[in-house]
Amino acid sequence: MTNHPVHIDFPGRIVLVGFGSIGQGVLPLILRHIGIAPDRISIVTADEAGSAEAEHYGIKRINEALTRDNYRRILSPLVGRGDFLLNVSVDVSSVALIRFCWEKGAMYLDTCVEPWAGGYTDPTLSAARRTNYALREEALALRTGNARAPTAVVTHGANPGIVSHLVKQAMLNVAADTGVEAGAPDSREEWAGLAQRLGIRVVHIAERDTQVSSQPKQLGEFVNTWSVDGFVSEGAQPAELGWGTHERNFPRDGKRHDFGNGAAIYLTQPGAATRVRTWTPLAGHFHGFCITHSEAISIADYLTVREGNNVVYRPTCHYAYHPCDAAIASVHEFAGRNFVVQEKKRIMCEDVRSGRDELGVLLAGHKKNAYWYGSQLSIEEARSLAPYNNATSLQVTSACLAGMVWAMENPNCGLVEPDEIDFRRNIEISQPYWGKMVGAYTDWTPLTDRERLFPEDIDKTDPWQFKNVRVIW
Repeated sequence: MTNHPVHIDFPGRIVLVGFGSIGQGVLPLILRHIGIAPDRISIVTADEAGSAEAEHYGIKRINEALTRDNYRRILSPLVGRGDFLLNVSVDVSSVALIRFCWEKGAMYLDTCVEPWAGGYTDPTLSAARRTNYALREEALALRTGNARAPTAVVTHGANPGIVSHLVKQAMLNVAADTGVEAGAPDSREEWAGLAQRLGIRVVHIAERDTQVSSQPKQLGEFVNTWSVDGFVSEGAQPAELGWGTHERNFPRDGKRHDFGNGAAIYLTQPGAATRVRTWTPLAGHFHGFCITHSEAISIADYLTVREGNNVVYRPTCHYAYHPCDAAIASVHEFAGRNFVVQEKKRIMCEDVRSGRDELGVLLAGHKKNAYWYGSQLSIEEARSLAPYNNATSLQVTSACLAGMVWAMENPNCGLVEPDEIDFRRNIEISQPYWGKMVGAYTDWTPLTDRERLFPEDIDKTDPWQFKNVRVIW
């Protein structure tokens, strides 16, 4: 990359936990933008994936899956004061690794809050305890007494992660275009107040992946453009969404939590079996999966306005994800197997022959109806920007890079979420890897072209009710 705004020298060591599609994609970005010798980087991974890349760069690998019983033994020689642990694994507890890093005086970043293996699908746990809401509450509880601990950035990939920064930029754009005084918000209360003044009812994380492989999906194979295990895990969790104050129709299968701050609800069905209506500029309107993501909770929580103990404003927020067509077929097969994953797994990368990942935030309910702001990154652009990436992974890996650099520049902030850190700096670092950045208004609503063929039970008093967004049939 030429003219990229960041290069930072880092005197410590870096440990990558996990070396799947995101670990493999982020390594060349770390070596490009962070001044560190390869002999001060280590990879801890459960399998042989990416071994040729690690050998190419001269990076030490430890091929052993981390468990409750061995993670301290394996990581202790690799992590010390001033070091950085990047967790891009699955089935390794984020909370355990954060505590470990703080004991060692090391910084930390992950792309989602992970439990130990089985935590998403343990039948002895209630549905409420298998949610990202519960995992987030467990992580946030670490803050007590650790305000100046080494910086631990949780859930900072593309989404969750950079999308929280895009929401802030999108709000400023809408304010400028609708004549609403934005000022220079720099606190949770000021951003929430701006969202309320704008009249934002809904925030969709709206994503359409159109990448196509030269190798067709086979029967008994789960194909995806990023971690199969990660997608399967979150797809099997209950569907979740931040629950807005404008909502009049509580879902019949919806449940509230009896713990935590109450910013979100969950449905008693998996996200991979729940579809919602949304819109992006290139795809138009489409049905996406209401896959649980922590940004659905953290954004809604961050933009909450309270008067005393009463919540007077909060937007509804959820992910609306249409993965690549091979992944769609894989999800249908996965669901048909009663959510038992296929025997074979494949991540599309070098075999991608065309397509893009269109990922952004849709802010709706304001004076201009709805505004989408985000990235339209093609596979051709992704390959020109960085090796070992497809369009989807590069959006995530550049976000990891941004969060790591921000943490290195702000090393003693304790545990932070994306919503709480400098959105401009993180966009500045990641945006050169995001292809075309687009802001587009639309007159589309979830009621567009509805009831044309069949009558429906919809709420016409407000098109942005979740009842109208959700796909029932």
